[in-house]
Amino acid sequence: MTYSDAELYTRSGATLVASWGEYARGASGAALRLIRGAAVGVFPNEPERSIYNNALLDCQVDEVDREATLDALVDLYAKAGVDKYAVWVHESDPSTVAYLAARGFGVEESTRVMGMDLKELGPPVAVEMAPPQWVEYVRILQLPSDYLRQVDPAVFHLAIGRLGGESVAAAMAFDHDTDCGIFNVTTLQHARRQGLATALTTMLLHQARSRGCSTASLQSTPAAESVYAAIGFRDLGEYLEHVPSRRAVPS
Repeated sequence: MTYSDAELYTRSGATLVASWGEYARGASGAALRLIRGAAVGVFPNEPERSIYNNALLDCQVDEVDREATLDALVDLYAKAGVDKYAVWVHESDPSTVAYLAARGFGVEESTRVMGMDLKELGPPVAVEMAPPQWVEYVRILQLPSDYLRQVDPAVFHLAIGRLGGESVAAAMAFDHDTDCGIFNVTTLQHARRQGLATALTTMLLHQARSRGCSTASLQSTPAAESVYAAIGFRDLGEYLEHVPSRRAVPS
């Protein structure tokens, strides 16, 4: 089977939302709410509060449902006492982008949706590895030690890369319905530009293929897009991440 860009995009979104569900299970008081037209991650407590309060809107929501969907997600966050969150919309949906602007939301940042068919994966890249320990993963990501303190690490596939015997890079994979999501590829400042991000990502993809995954997906910052494109990931467009620029209330 050959996957179209549209199929890769659909699989990517499903994996992203499923990963939010796992994060919610590992965070105090958190929940993933699936409402008509959106998936809403609600994380009322730190340290996850500053990271995971995001909602993904369905590009297929019509004008009537769109209003009800935004009212519902604004209400969910208000009831949880969360005043900073992001509403993700794909760039192919300009009418929703315009609607969000009219409701008091502005684009704060964007990430590139990328996906690939694992049949197109090249050879692995050699890298010195450390044991995939959750505590080291969290340290390299420079997150608080109580980050996702209730999570089951076995749900995720971690990779820790070394340089000169020091653990300096980390990445995580999460499988959903034979799509492998790649998340949190991070290299400490002093060890960057050594190919570690490429090596860890490629290794995780080879492991995913051996587990039976057929595709892979991720959301890339602008700085990392060329790294993932060189591995074989296709550009599937941008998520525009909207935040309330003034008080967003139900219409």
